[in-house]
Amino acid sequence: MSAAYVPQQPQPTRVGPPPAPPQNPPHASEATRLLCAGVYLDSAYRDRVIDELHLNEQRIVAPSLGFDAARVLAHALRARRQELAWAGAIIGLWLVGSALSGGLLLGFLGPSLTLAIASWVRGRAAEPPLYRRVPAFFLRWWGRLTFAGYLVITVWAAFAGIDDGSSYGSSYGSYDPYGPGSSGAPSVSDLVLPGNAVKPWQAWFALGVLALIALCIAQQRRQFARVMAAELSTQRFPDAAGDPAEQEQGARFERVRQRIRLEQHAPLIMYHEARPFCGAGSAFDTWVLAVELVPDSLKKQQPLSNRAVLEKVRPLLAQLRVPAEYAGPGVRDRLRWLEMDECVFLPAEGLLRREDAPYHPQAFEEHRARAVEEGGEKRRHFLRIRVGGWEEELVVTVFVRVHTQGRMLMLEIAPHVLTPVREDFKDADRTAHRFRHNNVLGRAAWALARVPGSPARALITFGRAVVYGWRLLTGGYAGALPDGPALSVRELGSTGDRSLFQDMDVDRYLKSVQDRVAHGVRAALAESGYRTGEFVQRIVNISNGGVHIGHVEGSTFAVGEHASASATTGGPAPQKGSDTDGHG
Repeated sequence: MSAAYVPQQPQPTRVGPPPAPPQNPPHASEATRLLCAGVYLDSAYRDRVIDELHLNEQRIVAPSLGFDAARVLAHALRARRQELAWAGAIIGLWLVGSALSGGLLLGFLGPSLTLAIASWVRGRAAEPPLYRRVPAFFLRWWGRLTFAGYLVITVWAAFAGIDDGSSYGSSYGSYDPYGPGSSGAPSVSDLVLPGNAVKPWQAWFALGVLALIALCIAQQRRQFARVMAAELSTQRFPDAAGDPAEQEQGARFERVRQRIRLEQHAPLIMYHEARPFCGAGSAFDTWVLAVELVPDSLKKQQPLSNRAVLEKVRPLLAQLRVPAEYAGPGVRDRLRWLEMDECVFLPAEGLLRREDAPYHPQAFEEHRARAVEEGGEKRRHFLRIRVGGWEEELVVTVFVRVHTQGRMLMLEIAPHVLTPVREDFKDADRTAHRFRHNNVLGRAAWALARVPGSPARALITFGRAVVYGWRLLTGGYAGALPDGPALSVRELGSTGDRSLFQDMDVDRYLKSVQDRVAHGVRAALAESGYRTGEFVQRIVNISNGGVHIGHVEGSTFAVGEHASASATTGGPAPQKGSDTDGHG
């Protein structure tokens, strides 16, 4: 019996690179979510976000790489309103409690002021210097012990039943502390309010007010925990339309939000002269390569333009998105999400209104067409390559600029790295979860420990709001001349540390991009009839921030800000470390 013949089935063929997996838009990225959580945790960060994006309406927003600054601003304004409401409740309780307790609560304000001074002396640094830590330590514990002493006296007064007609005898009002038979010890009422008597109900009322203040503090933290479990949860945060923070704002926010979302991801970058790369992070091994164009006698020379060089570089960079042929469908390498576009830098000086910035697509195309070949100083054209790693927390951006002038080719590469979001912002979910799932005793202890500093914190909150309102009314920001960004809220919410894995990723991304840029420039030179040999075979970042050129043949090169290039003929290339080494 013969076996049945089964014809070979056609195998599916894949043409071109596989489609990249879907990626979260900037408004739904993890970096955006963590920065939104940070405005609830850090009032100083929140105030700087509001000052930069809301108060200074004339400032153009910094490029928002991998996040949405408008959504961060919406939550910052919402967090400030909530904090003001709770601060008003706490100040009201202190005022009413001080009046109805016969001034008993006023004695607690001194320790609260001491604690506020201690916090100011220490500063906000993670590791303050010794001359700040030592006095802050003593002031902090003096305030705590004094507050505890007043609390013990108040409890004693409440349980002892001390007043003008108490069981201690009416002679308390007229006894002579220096007379015979007198102990000379002051009464409990004199310890609390010298020269006044404390009624038991007043002491009980003071204790009740302190308990209500602790309840307000606990409810404020509970409100933050609810926000983290609801609109800022990983499940609901991608739904920007349902975010209540963006639905509770006024006309000014609506106007500012439209401007931010028009500017923050546009290829046109309006910059301040002192901060051209604001928003891109810290510069990372920026370098300039100057090469003399030496014609190849065996080839016909073709015109070499900046655009021709860039068009050779772009397809090589695009190939970084393609995974290995046999890697399978589960490739998660971040290079698959590599973004590449052309951007034009324009100075913000000279604009009369923020709305006059040429963000219209047609206006941008005109600027790009002129800027790519002109090699100007203020208007600059860059090829921008961006890789957003670690859920957009680690953003590597490489700006590439090519310019040919006087038979020289200048290649500028300016890598920038945005470091991860601050650690306390990343721990916001843990903080909220711990508070929600703590027992009643734990939450009560947490709130009671913050009662001593509550009046100072509430007054500072109101003071900041008053100053902000006064600046908003009198500063004239709405009609001011446009200005470039002063800071980036993403950079402001970043930490300076990276893990070893993240350092390895930064090196890998930069090495891949720089290698492809070097090969693209070499191919453009070769096709245009110029001698290259092995123009740049390998470019690696070294520890001192320099650039090592693996081998150059038939051309000259110079690296560095003050470097120069000259033609040489014949002879081997100088070895690294020799007296004639161009790197020094």
